[in-house]
Amino acid sequence: MRRNQRRLYGLDGFINRRLDRVQSREMSGKKRDKAMNGSLHVGLAALGAAIGVGLIGMKASEAVGRNPVASTKILVQSILAIAFAEAIVFYALFLVK
Repeated sequence: MRRNQRRLYGLDGFINRRLDRVQSREMSGKKRDKAMNGSLHVGLAALGAAIGVGLIGMKASEAVGRNPVASTKILVQSILAIAFAEAIVFYALFLVK
């Protein structure tokens, strides 16, 4: 297949080529299950972190709306909380792989 033809396929072509490679390797059941479980754990950690960041941002903006004088303290605390929520994803990435 030519390089120009690959570009035409885009993301669908990329995904199909990756699936063909995985299927051609004929992973055993345990290896395939381990790969899927690892992906599932990372995905759930990312989903939890995204929900956590959203809730932190929502409550921080609500708190600043109630008390604008304390906006600096609220901003610092919310940035720290967001960093801790995002760290969950990195822990999941490093522990699963």
